[in-house]
Amino acid sequence: MSESQESKDSLSESLQQVITLLDKHKLVEDLVRRQSMHNHDLVESLVHKQNLQELQKKLDQLHSADVAYILEALPLEQRLDVWELVKVERDGDILLEVSDAVRQTLIADMNTDELLAAAEQLDTDELADLAPDLPKDVLQELFDSLDTQNRARLQSALSYAEDSVGGIMDFDIITIRENISLEVALRYMRRLGSLPDHTDKLFVVDRHEILLGVLPLKRLVVNDLAASVADVMAADAVVFHPDEPADETAKAFERYDLVTAPVVDENNKLVGRVTVDAVMDFIREEAESDKLSMAGLREEEDFFASIWKSVQNRWAWLALNLMTALVASRVIGMFEGSIEKIVALAALMPIVAGIGGNSGNQTTTMIVRGLALGQVASHNMQSLITKELGVALLNGLIWGGVLGVIAYALYGNFNLGLVMMAAMALNLLLAALMGVVIPLSMNKFGRDPAVGSSVLITAVTDSGGFLIFLGLATIFLM
Repeated sequence: MSESQESKDSLSESLQQVITLLDKHKLVEDLVRRQSMHNHDLVESLVHKQNLQELQKKLDQLHSADVAYILEALPLEQRLDVWELVKVERDGDILLEVSDAVRQTLIADMNTDELLAAAEQLDTDELADLAPDLPKDVLQELFDSLDTQNRARLQSALSYAEDSVGGIMDFDIITIRENISLEVALRYMRRLGSLPDHTDKLFVVDRHEILLGVLPLKRLVVNDLAASVADVMAADAVVFHPDEPADETAKAFERYDLVTAPVVDENNKLVGRVTVDAVMDFIREEAESDKLSMAGLREEEDFFASIWKSVQNRWAWLALNLMTALVASRVIGMFEGSIEKIVALAALMPIVAGIGGNSGNQTTTMIVRGLALGQVASHNMQSLITKELGVALLNGLIWGGVLGVIAYALYGNFNLGLVMMAAMALNLLLAALMGVVIPLSMNKFGRDPAVGSSVLITAVTDSGGFLIFLGLATIFLM
C-alpha cells in the first residue's frame, strides 16, 4: 500500500474515531439526564468531563491539517463541539487549514478575545490570509497590537490581490552582506538557532536592502569557509515582483525547480520571498476553483451549509441552463411536423447533440489548459483552429458513419443514415469551433475561460445539433 493511501486510511480512521466518541458522549449524557439520582448535576458534570477529555486527548494527537479535515467533515453542531475542545494555541493554525466556508462558521462562534489569541500565534503573512474573514473591530485591534514593522508588513500584504505574488509571499527571510566570509555567514546561521521552513538559500543584500544575489546553502557547505559571499553567491537569481500574477510564478517554480525565490520591489529592494509550499497551495486552490466554476458554482461550499446558502451558491448557472434548455426546446418545436412524420427523429436527435457536447468540452479543456500554460497565443491561433476542425471532421465522418449504419439497420431508411452522418459531422465541426472561440473570447475580455465554458458549449451544441439534424431531415426526408 502506498504512503498516500496509508495516510488517507489513517485520516479516515481518525475521523471515525472522533465521530464514535461524539456519539458515545451524546448517548451517555442522554442516559444520565433520564436517570433520577442523588447529586444528579454532579454526576452529569463528571460524565461530561470524562467523555470530553477522551475526545480532547484524541484531537491533541492529530496534526492541525488533520483536525481541519475532521472539522470540515462534521455537521455544524458537532463541528462546534469539537472546535471548543481544540487548544487555544492551535486555533490559528487550524483556521488557516480549513476551507473558507468552514472558517466562517468557526470564526462566528469565537469572541474577540479568542480571535485575538488565535491571531497572536500567526506570522504576518498568515495573518494576511486570515484577515479578510475577521470582523472589522477584531482586525482593528489586531493592527493596534502589532509593532510598527509587522503592522507595515500586514498592510502591505493586504494591499495585494490574492492571485498575485504579493498575496502568497512571506517575510521569513534571512539576509547577509556580500563582504563577509562564508565562515561568518555560517556562524550567524548557528546563532539563529533555527531556519524558516523551506530555506534553501540566503539572500545577499547591501546596507539599503537592495538584492545583490542569493547564496544557496549547498554552496555554503561545499566551498572553502575562508571565501567571501561575493565570490560564491549567484548574482543571476530568479526574482519576482509583488504585482506579478501568481500563476506565472507557479510556472516559473516548475520550470526552474525552485524551492524559494526572492520578491523585490521596483527598486530591486528585497521585500519578501515565495516558497514552494505557498505555490503548491495556490495551484491547489486554483484547480479547485476551476472545478467549481466549470460546474457553475460561484464559491466553495460548506457540505453542511444551510439549504438557503447552498441555493444562493448554485442558482445562477441553473438559471442559465434553464434559458438554454428553453432555446433548445423551441428549436425542436420548429420541427414538430417533421418529428410527427418520422418518429425515429425523436429517438436519434439526442445522440447528435450529446456527442457534440462531449466533443466541444474536450476541445474547450485543451484550450483552457493551453491558455493556463501560455501555449495558446495569436501567432498559433489559425493553425490551432484548423487542427481542431480537422479532428472534428474526421471524428464526425467516422462516428457519424457508424451511427448512420446503425440508423439504417434499425429503421431500414438509407437516407436517414446519410442525414445522421452529415448531422454528426456538422455538429462536431460546430462544437470544435465553439470549443475554441468561447474560452478564447472569455480570456480576451478578462474573464476566467474555465468559468462556465462547459455550460455554454453544451448549450450551443444542443441547440445547434437539433437544428442541424432536424433541418437536414426536413430537407432530405420529407
